[in-house]
Amino acid sequence: MDWDKLRIFHAVAERGSLTHAGDVLHLSQSAVSRQIRALEESLNVTLFHRHARGLILTEQGELLFDATTAMVKRLDATAARIRDSEDEVFGELRVTTTMGFGTLWLAPRLARLYETYPALKIDLMLEERVLDLPMREADVAIRMKEPSQADLIRKRLMQIKMRLYATPEYLAKAGMPTTMEDMSQHRLICQHPGTAQVAAGALLVAELMSHDVPSTLHVNNYFGVLQAVLNHLGIGVMPDYITEDFPHLVRVLPDVESGEVPVFLAYPEELRHSKRVSAFRDFVMDEIIEFRRKHEQ
Repeated sequence: MDWDKLRIFHAVAERGSLTHAGDVLHLSQSAVSRQIRALEESLNVTLFHRHARGLILTEQGELLFDATTAMVKRLDATAARIRDSEDEVFGELRVTTTMGFGTLWLAPRLARLYETYPALKIDLMLEERVLDLPMREADVAIRMKEPSQADLIRKRLMQIKMRLYATPEYLAKAGMPTTMEDMSQHRLICQHPGTAQVAAGALLVAELMSHDVPSTLHVNNYFGVLQAVLNHLGIGVMPDYITEDFPHLVRVLPDVESGEVPVFLAYPEELRHSKRVSAFRDFVMDEIIEFRRKHEQ
């Protein structure tokens, strides 16, 4: 199968337009159209439905687009490995992690990484969805459970726990709870037990909610929970790593906490020798060591 035709097909499928694909490929619309017709004739199938608003893939077109997408990602991975043959650490590194960990722990520390590698370009993707590393949706992942995908190098970084925190101002006004039953006198700020989150956190929230909590604020990530707590809205369920950057927060009900939540760093086997990945991995490990040292003091 002609790679040039596949490359043109992929651009058209990605953009849904002969004109837009031609702009990216520096080809005329008629040249792009000829290549698509030739590919359809060679395969004896129709790859696109022509629609007034653009081109829509047929079922056969979807199958071919899946294949070309995989090819493009593999080529990108190969290009990354070739670039990483240089001694200098530079270029793009796509890192995925959760909204909470990315905003509250990782992002505030990245200045030190950029000081060492100023030519590094980090694309930080914060979402709860687990991206497919072998398919190169990201280069490195930091996740709150061990990745199940095959062909990944994984490193356990640390373990965290979900605990209860509030501001001194809120507690001065509403009072300090001393038992779980006292939560019936307070507003609880947390993720909804049914939303995507670590199981240990969901279990803790469910236990707290069983004590007739009269008022709640549900936020779908821990960054939002923190902002509500900092503005004295109530008692928040948050990961314990926030205490380093917000030491004025008061831990509420010190005996109440979730089970341990493991934090893993993972990346594809094929990026084992990537200097960008190695630089990021070593940076995170150094930060973890410093984080543990401060917590043990």
